[in-house]
Amino acid sequence: MKNTNNRIVGIIYVLLGASFWGIGGTAAHYLFETAHINVNWYVSTRLVLSGILLLGMQLLLSGRETVFAVWKDPKKSLSLIIFSLFGMLLVQYSYMASIAEGNAAVATLLQYLAPIYIIIWVIFRGQQRMQTSDVIAILLTIIGTLLLLTNGSFKGLSVSSIAVIWGVISGISLAFYTLYARNLLRFYSSVTVVGWAMIIAGICMNVIHPIWKVEMQDWSAATIGVLGFTIIFGTTLAFWMFIKSLEYLEAKETTLLGTVEPLTAVVSSVIWLNIPFGFWQVIGMGLILMLVLYLSLAKK
Repeated sequence: MKNTNNRIVGIIYVLLGASFWGIGGTAAHYLFETAHINVNWYVSTRLVLSGILLLGMQLLLSGRETVFAVWKDPKKSLSLIIFSLFGMLLVQYSYMASIAEGNAAVATLLQYLAPIYIIIWVIFRGQQRMQTSDVIAILLTIIGTLLLLTNGSFKGLSVSSIAVIWGVISGISLAFYTLYARNLLRFYSSVTVVGWAMIIAGICMNVIHPIWKVEMQDWSAATIGVLGFTIIFGTTLAFWMFIKSLEYLEAKETTLLGTVEPLTAVVSSVIWLNIPFGFWQVIGMGLILMLVLYLSLAKK
């Protein structure tokens, strides 16, 4: 009975975390469209505040030693800085830029193509041979992405070309984020690594656009509430809950259930922001989600 209860707790954690991530993307789109929040300011603020909250939670739960251990090894510290700049900063900024130029649904699905970039990279490095399943996965990706972006008509894209470019960059940077993080995660807590990476990335973004130079036209209670949601629920708690679920579920199960994120992003975008989704876009989305599910269930 105890194991059953633990499993239910883990499922609740991962579903809530993934849902918060998906809705958080839609909420960011709302802020860009309605409150006309500057993307640079938003990314700066989101990264710094979420990083502080994550490290604060880790400090309370695990103590000072866990939080600051990464800075005692110069090589690991350098790896953390590289991860922060080319992983965290690039994936966060490109994702938000894709949302601002397009919408959260398409941006999230383009980001979820990261596993394909990882497959291509490991094959290119000679770490894995090209298999039939790889060819099928890549073809599914190409067809699904084309349908998603064109809705079956090649006369024009469903979002701007800039949004597509940022979305592709987001997926590639997420692939780097995933691969490069492995070395750090062998030695340090994932909450600690991500918390510091957010703060470092946020500090760098502040050079471009400081937090105190606020660019937001609408200061209504609704706007402030949505902004708070994206930082607290859509980032901090979403990540913490996703990691917490690993205490109760296997990593493969957590990854599989985490595919709720793009579904949540699409559904919330359609319902909340009235973003149209054509028939062929739904088919394209289905192909991409099939790919993600397949890769989540694959043995390797």
